[in-house]
Amino acid sequence: MESLEKIKKRIEVIQGDITRFEGDAVVNAANSSLRGGGGVDGAIHRAAGPLLLEACKKFDGCPTGDAVLTPGYNLKAQWVIHTVGPIWRGGNHDEANLLASCYLKCLSLSFENKFRQVAFPNISTGIYGFPKKDAAQIAINTVTQFLQSHEFPQEVIFVCYDTENYSIYREMLSSIF
Repeated sequence: MESLEKIKKRIEVIQGDITRFEGDAVVNAANSSLRGGGGVDGAIHRAAGPLLLEACKKFDGCPTGDAVLTPGYNLKAQWVIHTVGPIWRGGNHDEANLLASCYLKCLSLSFENKFRQVAFPNISTGIYGFPKKDAAQIAINTVTQFLQSHEFPQEVIFVCYDTENYSIYREMLSSIF
């Protein structure tokens, strides 16, 4: 079990565009059809090019809380981990567990494939409406717990597109570490 001090060195938060991440894998906050959409999903599909959609068509969609892996094609990241976050419906429909499952499934794929770095967007906090502070707490807790007992991924980067999420993650991480 790694100490929190060692875990701190493996987690980073930045503000920016996840499609520009250079590393092993980026996480796509996908919809269940895996056919592209708005927000992060649309941006990743546009940046990766049409082969990403072709790769996604090989899956029969993806259930909420699960994840699948495809090549990154034209992205700077070699791989895309597509995960389907929950739509916020007031918090009484297992949303917290489903969101934690998204992070856990992505981390497990990263571990299985020995990815050194994986970049996460702020899953479900856009059009899916998950409260940003609650989502950040779930993300940070899930990642921290996973990293304590797993060598891979060696580094997790939270890539926040908006200033509000960036501030939330910075504050929460500084209070833990």
